[in-house]
Amino acid sequence: MNLGLMTKPRLSLMRLIEMNLGFLGLQFSFGLQQANMAPIYGYLGADEASLPLLWLAGPMTGLLIQPLIGAMSDRTSTRIGRRTPYFLVGAILCSLCLLAMPYSPTLWVAASLLWVLDAANNVTMEPYRAYVGDRLPDDQRAAGFLTQSAFTGLAQTLSYLAPSLLVWIGFNKDAVDGNGIPDITRIAFLIGAVLSLATIVWSVVRVPELPLPAEEKARLAKEPLTLGGTLRDLKTALVEMPKPMRQLALAMLCQWYAMFAYWQFITFAVARSLHGTSDAKSEAFRDTVLTVGQLGAFYNAVAFAAAIALVPLARRWGAKSAHAACLLASGIAMLAIPGLRTEPALFVAMLGIGIGWASMMGNPYIMLIDMIPPERNGVYMGIFNMFIVIPMIIESLTVPLFYHSVMGGEPRNILYLGGALMVLGAVATTRVTMSASVSPSETSA
Repeated sequence: MNLGLMTKPRLSLMRLIEMNLGFLGLQFSFGLQQANMAPIYGYLGADEASLPLLWLAGPMTGLLIQPLIGAMSDRTSTRIGRRTPYFLVGAILCSLCLLAMPYSPTLWVAASLLWVLDAANNVTMEPYRAYVGDRLPDDQRAAGFLTQSAFTGLAQTLSYLAPSLLVWIGFNKDAVDGNGIPDITRIAFLIGAVLSLATIVWSVVRVPELPLPAEEKARLAKEPLTLGGTLRDLKTALVEMPKPMRQLALAMLCQWYAMFAYWQFITFAVARSLHGTSDAKSEAFRDTVLTVGQLGAFYNAVAFAAAIALVPLARRWGAKSAHAACLLASGIAMLAIPGLRTEPALFVAMLGIGIGWASMMGNPYIMLIDMIPPERNGVYMGIFNMFIVIPMIIESLTVPLFYHSVMGGEPRNILYLGGALMVLGAVATTRVTMSASVSPSETSA
């Protein structure tokens, strides 16, 4: 039975919000990583050129786990649903790692915890994406994915802003432990641990998965969940990948290489631009961490608003055109940042970063869901994540090779590279050949 032909009930706006609330906790966790892992590594003595290698945990665990988990969730049938078990296991592991991370005594402990934390987040991520495709009728899918994008913006706004908010209510920004990790960082990670688990539980309780039809249960009974079967599903899906999905790979390479480099080096670039320092132990650097947190909060707030605005724009222009325009705005902003010397100017640049980020978290999935057969939502969502993590792996392995020799050991030059790649990503997006419907030969199972 084709799952896409099931009659799926439309959800009210409140239920649509509740089903995606788990993304608030999930993305709060990702936001804490983006805002704090580079400073934590700096506090623990990491060299700037080694930062991409220390961030390798996220893309590597995503590459190994998300396609496998996506395929496994397609074959899973439990009393609480096919995707829900993965949400819950991932959320519990994520919360435990968030509690432990800011107490890392050494660089290797922090890096190791990041591997486990990213693995936990990846166990949750793609089944959650597939859940939207499973649960919503076709005309609500754009709203579903862009609601996730809006929660991404809101969650990361709060996670980036959390240390500054703690300072504003009276915590001492210069209170640090023996390794230089601030108290406000530990409190922010504690908040993330609570949110990560609580919001996922709320979503699965309030908007449970639809029961599988009898035909689908019978099919799964004949094809039980096994490692061999899961690997065969992955191989078949890769061979039969729709052509438009393949074409998206170049655009995804450009945008995710750029964004990963931005997260790694923005703090060090702004420390040089605003304070003329590269000393991670200095008070000026800690001030920069707070500033970058505020900038990150602002661009994610922009992303929250932009994601809502993109719902009608994606319907009117198409997700492809909307995404290309948003990547162009992000690329222009990233190219401008290294030359900015004041905080107000940096906040203006965050408008472009936020618009691009909102689109990256929503529009590619709207494009994707129209390309793939519904009964393979999980496996293709997992494979699509390879288009995100492989660029991150390439960035992590290549930047250390040319950071000093080509970039002169200057983090601001990395942002110039990122901006150029964002613009190239916009051009590549326009060349994806979307069609009103994908031919059966392109999507056959």
